[in-house]
Amino acid sequence: MKKKHHHTKKASSKKWSAKLHLWFGLSVGIIVFIVSLSGTLYVFKDEIQNSLRKEAIYLKKEDIGKKPLSINLLREKVSLELNEKYPVSAVEIPLDKAKSYQFEYYDKSKKGWNYFQQVRINKLVYVNQYTGEILAVYNEKYDVFSILKYLHWGLLLNSEWGPYTVGIPTVLFIIMLITGIILWWPKNKNARKGRFWFNWENVKNWKRKNYDLHNILGFYASFIALLLSVTGLYFAYPYVKNTFTFALSGSWELPKEKERKSPDSLMAKNEAVFDLAAAQTEKLYAKSSSFRITLNGKNKKGKELKNLPVTVYGLDGRYSERNILNFDKYSGKLLTNKPHHKLNTAEKYSNANYDIHTGSYFGIIGKIIWFIAGLTCTSLPVTGFLVWWGKRKKKGKKI
Repeated sequence: MKKKHHHTKKASSKKWSAKLHLWFGLSVGIIVFIVSLSGTLYVFKDEIQNSLRKEAIYLKKEDIGKKPLSINLLREKVSLELNEKYPVSAVEIPLDKAKSYQFEYYDKSKKGWNYFQQVRINKLVYVNQYTGEILAVYNEKYDVFSILKYLHWGLLLNSEWGPYTVGIPTVLFIIMLITGIILWWPKNKNARKGRFWFNWENVKNWKRKNYDLHNILGFYASFIALLLSVTGLYFAYPYVKNTFTFALSGSWELPKEKERKSPDSLMAKNEAVFDLAAAQTEKLYAKSSSFRITLNGKNKKGKELKNLPVTVYGLDGRYSERNILNFDKYSGKLLTNKPHHKLNTAEKYSNANYDIHTGSYFGIIGKIIWFIAGLTCTSLPVTGFLVWWGKRKKKGKKI
């Protein structure tokens, strides 16, 4: 009796899993396809851009070794030459003296229903820091990788509610992955043989081959797909981030950075404040990859900053190892220094989530695996739809 009850329960579980898998697949399959494809194409963004922009990134040998011009002077040169109505927002300075400075224009509006209306300007200007020559200007707003990123993030919709149009299907996709594993799970040892790899020696029917592609590839990709989905939800929903934070640190929120009141606020602003901050940063983090200095006194949300923040990136193409410095925005005096190794576990994970989501946290091998898993996730809605369509046509013939 117990054995019969166990089999009935297992059959019922598979039956409901099949229904959920089908319903959710048909309802959000197109969104899963778009999000998976855009995310997959974005994986090798750094490698492709670094190759295409090689001449702008790397300087001529004859210039290397000279004393760089002041950041303020370089900023003025960029402003005069580009003549934009928005101020230069930041500069990224590489520790490698053979690489150029990157000045950034970025301004965003809260209004507008889509990405193109919200982002007023997003330009990247490569500058030879020794001569002041502008090497290249890239309009990042219309760059294919920027569009792919925001397509992946919120289907190019308003950043306030756009992520929910992707977040909700992602939750359903997680359920589809779990139900897919339940459906894949073999009944016995004999059934396992055809579940781990393709056996098409005597198979000519395309429906069977399509079913195997959906079933077998879906199983292998499901574990990485679960990781990709959860790390994506970390960005989309604050309560997911808060849950991670609580699990890793015992607190529901990350420690908030207190902005210290500038002790030199009554002083006249030192024109070399950016150079002073840059020199101290290079001294403290000489082995890092690069650092970013905010130049317009505002954060990305447009809020006025009391101090001068500098973000130091430990490794090229990675955001996980970040050190945060704060300088007095009038005198350039160092106020706070928060190195990566002193962060708590939740803060370290918060910095690493983007790298884990894109695969860069695991190096080039991680990116390759993520790319393959992404391609598989892109194929699942297609092969799944064909499985359903094939069965539908079959049922129609019997009637």
